[in-house]
Amino acid sequence: MAAASDRPSAKLCPKTIDPFSNSTRRSVFQNAFTSGRIPCRLVHGSVRNRLAWNTSIDDLNYDPLLVLLAEGLRETDHPLPFISRQGFTELMANPNAPPKVIPILPNLINPIKLALSSDNDEIFEGALNALTQLSIVVKDELDKYLKTYLSILAKRMSNRKFRDMVTNSLNTFEEKGGKDVLVIIKSKIPTYCSIHI
Repeated sequence: MAAASDRPSAKLCPKTIDPFSNSTRRSVFQNAFTSGRIPCRLVHGSVRNRLAWNTSIDDLNYDPLLVLLAEGLRETDHPLPFISRQGFTELMANPNAPPKVIPILPNLINPIKLALSSDNDEIFEGALNALTQLSIVVKDELDKYLKTYLSILAKRMSNRKFRDMVTNSLNTFEEKGGKDVLVIIKSKIPTYCSIHI
């Protein structure tokens, strides 16, 4: 029998993972997904993929599911990036998300920071989108953690490719944050222009 790497499909799509391989270097998210702790499955559509949840999103326990999805933001092997980003987005879009997310907010800080620190542009974009969604859901609860991210965002703002994206996120942080959020942002990014001016 041919090894998985000898198959023609492995040459055509080298980033595809084999969830049944005996690889010892699995990430936390990959282990969780392959063991069924992420209660969804990927539905391949003719135009785009989507997630099908095993239960209603309202009935899902966000702890540890949302933390696992945040860990998955650093994934690069198909289909894990889609599952982690889309799953995070769908959980954040739930109108009942705030009381489920606020208690686990400290557990989300480091996984998102690690993803933002990545040199991979797609990972950075996914993490920035997740952080922006988090700000919309938890509002001023995120303010005390913003300094953790601002130096990373300041570096990315120097890259023209990400300037608008980072600025839009900072605008969201200011809009959803508390009264001191502008001072926090300006302490790390002095060139930031307030949306209220």
